[in-house]
Amino acid sequence: MESLLIVKTSSSLSFPLKSQLSSSYSHQTTQVSKCKALNGGEKSWPLPMRLQRPLATLEHVGSSDGSIINLRHRAGFSVNAASDHPLESEPSNSPLKSVQGVLDAFYRFSRPHTVIGTALSILSVSLLAVERLSDISPLFFTGMLEAIVAALFMNIYIVGLNQLSDIEIDKVNKPYLPLASGEYSVKTGIMIVSSFAVMSFWLASVVGSWPLFWALFISFGLGTAYSIDLPLLRWKRFALVAAMCILAVRAVIVQIAFYLHIQTHVYGRPVAFSKPVMFATAFMSFFSVVIALFKDIPDIAGDKIFGIRSFTVRMGQERVFWICISLLQMAYLVAILVGASSSCTWSKYLTIIGHAALASILWTRARSIDFSRKEEITSFYMFIWKLFYAEYLLIPFVR
Repeated sequence: MESLLIVKTSSSLSFPLKSQLSSSYSHQTTQVSKCKALNGGEKSWPLPMRLQRPLATLEHVGSSDGSIINLRHRAGFSVNAASDHPLESEPSNSPLKSVQGVLDAFYRFSRPHTVIGTALSILSVSLLAVERLSDISPLFFTGMLEAIVAALFMNIYIVGLNQLSDIEIDKVNKPYLPLASGEYSVKTGIMIVSSFAVMSFWLASVVGSWPLFWALFISFGLGTAYSIDLPLLRWKRFALVAAMCILAVRAVIVQIAFYLHIQTHVYGRPVAFSKPVMFATAFMSFFSVVIALFKDIPDIAGDKIFGIRSFTVRMGQERVFWICISLLQMAYLVAILVGASSSCTWSKYLTIIGHAALASILWTRARSIDFSRKEEITSFYMFIWKLFYAEYLLIPFVR
């Protein structure tokens, strides 16, 4: 007779097996024997199994010749035979795994690519205020660290508020985010963003730097107006206004305000805008427009559904993509010309070679993009952020 393997969850589920499971898989398999009924017919004797967590998957389907069926366990479930001998024992959720889960959810909530961009930009702009080697002192590092921490707190407020306002959209565009996936409740999200906004302003008040305070305050105002769904607000619905918000924060506030924080508050020098500061502001204006345009290219599906009239929705993915590439190539060309005009030899070569290399890499990768694959477009968007990071590594060398 043919034996039956019965797997139980809330109700019994049975399915026939035509094979004998190998005893060498004692922790992952169950041995089922074949018997012939005395009257020549077939009779099934079920072997009860206890399924502690759902969904065992069959990796190898048995055949009449006695091949092996291997039960692989997903998500840490284990199956016990009737004899209570465990086929695979899994430890219960440990405190370490719980902590890892909490950290992973917060990592995704904080949008790490924006966190890295904020930290690198402040570091780079702060170095533009350094005029001599002796300026690099504990005072400099303290002032820079104060600015970075306060800005990162505000960054988490802004990206968190955007997720709170876009839960339904993110279920389509970014289902892996904690609010969209249900890992965070709305109450938890509100608590996080409120706490980080308060901590940001508290730190600025303790530091006592007016450039730092105004940088945070303007970022707070624009970030709130960009996302929150209130009358006359939620500016992200309007493509041009949304781009201007991102440009104001990433290109103007970050470059000028944080430079002045080091220049006036840390060093106590008068306000003065050098050539590198002006270059950084102009270049990042181009780059911020590109980020503002490009971030909507992978999200076209959800934006269409929920009526977000981004440039991508109105003009199409491919057209907006090549506009972004053209803007960046123009920015790299200007950077090369600025480098060529430098009177400092090492600055000239670093600026020209560095920007020429980035422009070449950008063009090569852009030509291979497949617009039918969302994951490829998303990957390219992350590549744009890497170019953003690379630019902030070059900016301190512009002299």
